[in-house]
Amino acid sequence: MPKMKSKSALMKRIKVTGSGKVTRHHAYTSHLAPHKTTKQKRHLMKGASVHKTDYKRIKYLIVK
Repeated sequence: MPKMKSKSALMKRIKVTGSGKVTRHHAYTSHLAPHKTTKQKRHLMKGASVHKTDYKRIKYLIVK
């Protein structure tokens, strides 16, 4: 049985930190950006951690 591969589409979108947390980017950053406030765009630039309910699903997709 060959090794399972990680989902490269997901690996391009997330990053695993040193402590094991998974970080992601926010959505709604570029499309229709002129209509959003500067504060909203600034907060969307910052990374966010993946919710704890998604860890099981993501762990399966990033097998190493």
